[in-house]
This record gives sequence, C-alpha cells and structure tokens, in this order.
Amino acid sequence: MKTRSIASLLLTTALSFAVAGAASAQDKTVKIGALSDQSGLYADLGGPGSTLAAQMAVEDSGLAGKGWKIDIISGDHQNKPDIGTAIARQWFDVDKVDIIVDVPNSGVALAVNNVVKEKNGVYINSGAATSDLTNAQCSPNTVHWTYDTYMLAHTTGQALVKAGGDTWFFLTADYAFGAALERDTTAVVTANGGKVIGGVKHPLNTPDFSSFLLQAQASKAKIIGLANAGGDTTNTIKQASEFGIGKGGQKLAALLLFLTDVKAIGLETAQGLNFTETFYWDMNDQTRAFSKRFAEKMKNNAPPTMVQAGVYAGVRHYLKALEALGGNPHDGIKVVEKMKSMPTDDDLFGKGEIQPNGRTIHNAYLFEVKKPSESKGPWDFYKLVGTVPGDQAFTPLSESKCALLKK
Repeated sequence: MKTRSIASLLLTTALSFAVAGAASAQDKTVKIGALSDQSGLYADLGGPGSTLAAQMAVEDSGLAGKGWKIDIISGDHQNKPDIGTAIARQWFDVDKVDIIVDVPNSGVALAVNNVVKEKNGVYINSGAATSDLTNAQCSPNTVHWTYDTYMLAHTTGQALVKAGGDTWFFLTADYAFGAALERDTTAVVTANGGKVIGGVKHPLNTPDFSSFLLQAQASKAKIIGLANAGGDTTNTIKQASEFGIGKGGQKLAALLLFLTDVKAIGLETAQGLNFTETFYWDMNDQTRAFSKRFAEKMKNNAPPTMVQAGVYAGVRHYLKALEALGGNPHDGIKVVEKMKSMPTDDDLFGKGEIQPNGRTIHNAYLFEVKKPSESKGPWDFYKLVGTVPGDQAFTPLSESKCALLKK
C-alpha cells in the first residue's frame, strides 16, 4: 500500500511537471520595452525611431499570424540612471515586460544591465557604446548588438594613427561612455606608437564648447579625439569649424558619428570626417528596401541610424529564438542561451554570431562624409572607405574580462 502511494505520488509529480512544461512551451505572449532617450540629445539616433524599429521587427516576424501576442511599450530614461532603473523595475514587476531594448547612454545602460540580471529578463542593448557590457560587467541576460567603444577605437582610432595622427588630445563626455571610449582609444593610440598629450572632460549636453576647444587647440595635438556623441558631437564640430581648428592643421576625430549627426552638422562642415558604423541605409538593396519602409513611417522621413537598425535586428533574432523554443519560457537566461546558439542573419547586418560574452559579431565599415558636390540626395552622406571583418572589429574572447568565459 505504501509502495503504491509513493508510485502514485511520483506519477502525479511527473504529470505536473509535464503539464507545466507544456504550458510554458505554449505560452505565446511577449512584452517588449523600448527604453531610450525620447526627447534629449540622443533622441534622434534612438528615441521614437527605436520604438518604430521594434514594431517593424514584430510585424516582419510573422508571429502574430501564428497565434503570438506581442506588445511593445516605450519609456524615456532622460539620460539618468536612476530614472532608467526605476522604469526597468516597474516594467518587470508591474507591467511584466520580458525584454528591454535600445538604452542609449552607457551610464543608464550599465545600471539597467544590473536590473535585468536581477529580474532574469532579456536585455538587447543597441544604443550604448561601453564595451564593459561584454567585459567586466557582462551578464548571462545581456546581448550587446550594434557597436561598442572597443570597435570604435580599433577602427577609426587605429586608422587615424596609422595615417600619421600620432599625437592626441581628448575632448570627452564626463560619464561612463566617454570614459570607456577615451580608455579604449588611448590603448590603441599607444599600442600603435602614438601619444596622448592631454584631454578635458565636459558635462553631458553642453551647449558651449569654446573653452574646451581652446584647450584642445592650444595642445597642438595632431588629432582632437571627440569621445562624445549625439548633440554633444554636433555642437563640438560646428563650434570647432567656427574656431577654424581644421584650417590650423589639426584634425577632428569623430569617434562616434551617426547619420542624424551629419544631417544636423551639414555636409559643408562635416565633409571629410572619418568614422565607423556597422550599418548604413545605402549599403545594398536589402538595406535600402528596409530603410525606405522605415523612413515612410518616420515623421521626419529619416532613414534608420545604426542604433535603430540594431534594435530591429536584435528583436528579430530574439523572436526567432522564442519561436525555436516553441513558446516564451519567461526565463531570460534560457532565451539568451538560445539566441547565442543560433547564427545571426538579417538583411541589415548580414550573417554573424553572438559570442558567449553576449557580444554580437558583424562587419564594421569605415566611412568618410561626402563633399556637398558628391551627394545625390537628402540622406546621401557617406562613401565607403573600408570594411573591417567582425572578428577583427570587436574584442577577441581571449582578451575579454567577462566572467562568463571562465565557467
């Protein structure tokens, strides 16, 4: 009798686990949170366009026609880590969000990274640059999709040093992103025989760069490295032009430049700038077709930036992983493991992979801003200078400080 009772209990338990597993596999509800700077200096490169990119990824996945219910909500972190983490906690605890995407601003991104790990969600960062997301602060819940400071340093930075720009002065945004970009670029400059002779930090979203530019000009450095982004970069370049810095023989290194930045600066001032991106709307027929659909939905008819393209590609890959799992397990680590096990392949970035540390690997492209006479349309800004294969553009696993690699 006792044996029969134990056997009955074991059978009941086994059936319970089977039912629970089946229920998980059949759960086809997903909630995506697009967390960005919706109104500040990074709104043009991410913001509403990143939310749109996520929506297009859901539509293009075709999962709605297969019984899936996928919702998207958006939030504005205002470039403040405390606001970003408060929104993330609200989303996980109350709104039952499964995944957070975008998150430009490295300070906010690193803070949200910790919340996502704590809540066992999924985090696909496309907007922030800090390479720490896949190094010292890597997480089993995080995928860093589009670019990072290591890539920027080892493409744009290295190319400028090898072209003779062997003395540098940094003009750096005073927060996590600027510090990471200056750190990674300094390592490249010194490794290639160059020297950093000075630098100055500026507050985020600074309207007046005159005092910082005067210090850079006085340094006599061949290269003035701009370790900033968005509105800070456009203001720096515009004001540097007013000071005649380029005419004095010094060269600006726009270490991070976006399509929307070039639009804001204008080709007359931006022409000749060298920089690196992993996506450009006019690369091939596939990128042009997507960008046309995207621009038609944007209020300003702008094609996507690489950040917005990264949101689209990241969400597409995430949804492919959920479909391969047969449903949403609402288990961030399990989903990210599945994402890593599948090759990445989309029309915007091509074929690639997600490394064990969460770094997505794809090609990077060296561009130069066209002269006004070379541009044939309102967004025809770039000419391709060179291609850097993904395995050369990003941190080699042998150099990564990610603790996940030690397991």
